[in-house]
Amino acid sequence: MQDWQKMNTPMQTYDVLLFDGFSNHCLANAIEPLRAANMISGRDLYDWRYVTLDGATATSSSGLQVTPHGALPDTSGTMLLVMPSYGFREITGWGVTKHLRAAAGRYEHMAALDTGSWLLARAGLLDEVRATIHWEELESFSEAFPEIETVRERYVIDQNRITCSGAMAAFDLVMHLIGRDQGQLLAIEVSQLFMSNRPSGTHSEYRTTRDKFVDRALALMTENLEAPLPLAQLAKRAGCTQKSLERRIRSELGTTPQTVYRRLRLNLARKLVVETEQPILEVAYRCGYENASAMTRAFKAEFGCTPRSLRSVS
Repeated sequence: MQDWQKMNTPMQTYDVLLFDGFSNHCLANAIEPLRAANMISGRDLYDWRYVTLDGATATSSSGLQVTPHGALPDTSGTMLLVMPSYGFREITGWGVTKHLRAAAGRYEHMAALDTGSWLLARAGLLDEVRATIHWEELESFSEAFPEIETVRERYVIDQNRITCSGAMAAFDLVMHLIGRDQGQLLAIEVSQLFMSNRPSGTHSEYRTTRDKFVDRALALMTENLEAPLPLAQLAKRAGCTQKSLERRIRSELGTTPQTVYRRLRLNLARKLVVETEQPILEVAYRCGYENASAMTRAFKAEFGCTPRSLRSVS
């Protein structure tokens, strides 16, 4: 990878605490971006494990059974994601509270996804922090836990507590964490892989960068990979001058607009090489290159192998 991504961050361990009735959608949205970040970066940035309170199998709301890697009392790591979803009101008892409180001392961060905020709140782990929950439960949550500042946002990060409102918001949250911890360009690449290119918004909605002009430029780049826009036109359509765009992208992403654009085009090329049988020349055209030789040179410089050699081992 290029030097505009963070290269010295240690591997982070995300453990997902599953309860019967958990949402497959929420689980996939939380974990798949981590897998993609490892794949795109070529590094083991994240490790993840599935745990339950007692190590027994958990069954999702749609019947998917997950055999956990272990029991919660035996684990520790960077972040614990608490994921009960349906039936959360029936998850009661001192045993649950005791395990969650103990886990808070073994994990750097505690995150509640979907209705997980209810369990953390009941354990006293959200006192005096801002928090959210699935919006269908927002009013009852606020009434049940008046000591918590309840807000209607997609996700909230307050100190070492994270709360998230639902399955789609889980994707937004994890994308934010990847950008924060590994560099915004990797988050952009993961977003591109999942074809998620949302308009900029507030912290309550996933946004690629802190700069609306950079966000617009990135959206334009993604929409125009086959016929790349000249930098001057890109800047004009993004609503700023070329010089301003260059400065803003350098400030946000630590590199030039040309480097970002090239990387996005080559990411598409890699995806097409691996996932399709299109001729290399066709792949080159679809990624904005006039001929296969030019793309092959850029591809090898970026990924350390040629498109054909990558296809032969895929």
